[in-house]
Amino acid sequence: IQGLHLESALFTGDEILKWNDSAALPLLPDHTSIEVFRQLRNSPRLDSREPIEWYFRPYGELHSGSAQSLMDLESEECPKGYWPVYKGASFDLWSADTGKYYGWADPDIVTPVLQDRRIRGNSSTKSVYSECNHRWCKDINTLPCYHPRIAFRDVTNRTNRRTVICALVPPNVFLTDKAPYFLQIKGDVRDSIYLLGISSSLCLDWYARRYVETGVKFYLINSFPYPKPASINPLRKRVIKISARLACQDDRFREVANEVGTEIGPLNDQQKEDLIHELDAVVAHLYGLSENNLVHLFKTFHNGWDYQDRLNATLKHFDYWSNKL
Repeated sequence: IQGLHLESALFTGDEILKWNDSAALPLLPDHTSIEVFRQLRNSPRLDSREPIEWYFRPYGELHSGSAQSLMDLESEECPKGYWPVYKGASFDLWSADTGKYYGWADPDIVTPVLQDRRIRGNSSTKSVYSECNHRWCKDINTLPCYHPRIAFRDVTNRTNRRTVICALVPPNVFLTDKAPYFLQIKGDVRDSIYLLGISSSLCLDWYARRYVETGVKFYLINSFPYPKPASINPLRKRVIKISARLACQDDRFREVANEVGTEIGPLNDQQKEDLIHELDAVVAHLYGLSENNLVHLFKTFHNGWDYQDRLNATLKHFDYWSNKL
């Protein structure tokens, strides 16, 4: 009834069509959410090629059904020389390895299959690999499974504690289609870690909860808004530093840590929480959110959650960066 007395929000058809390919409307918590949603939507879609320097595409590696013949789904322990096969539950936010796996696979068998698929895909317009550099595709040493990469859970919903759950997973693991990853078409390690930071933020997750029903499908995440500032932007640099420090928990991520210039090792709970709070504050600035927008985002993020302490800590960082910029 209250909504009958509020001024309607007007959106053009062109504006709505830019939000996603199906012209689906968001499920917003209340009338005030329109302002927050609109501000987030000022950032370009993930699949936008602007800036041309970097872009990513979601991609599934091993289908949990049709590729079962390539996997060992029976052994309780990893057979010698095999790699873990990750499912969605194999990782969590800022946790690269929960110890829960879909199975195991022999890299001597699976990597040639993945390499053959990549080479064939490079010459097919129907494959994401068609956008990749030909020399990169031909070099088996550049297969993504040999390097750290960002995976995300396919199965989720808007009422979970978090909707977009992603992580920088270690090298020498395979991923099922329930744990797709961001294939880097163009860019470098810093771009990848920046993407991890934005994807792990409450700001991006709040937006995702407006659309996600049962899973983070490719057509949805491709349309999510991602700020794409210049590489010299101090906020972007800070997102990279924070994300790399949170993600590089052990020597499996030395490749990333060396590239970004961060320490390796576990963080205590206080250090980890403070970095997460700062990340949310910095990402909010990248999206151009006001303090009131950020408060509203926390209040409407999850029904019944105890957010006040986290909000207060985030606002301290938000104010710091407001004065610094």
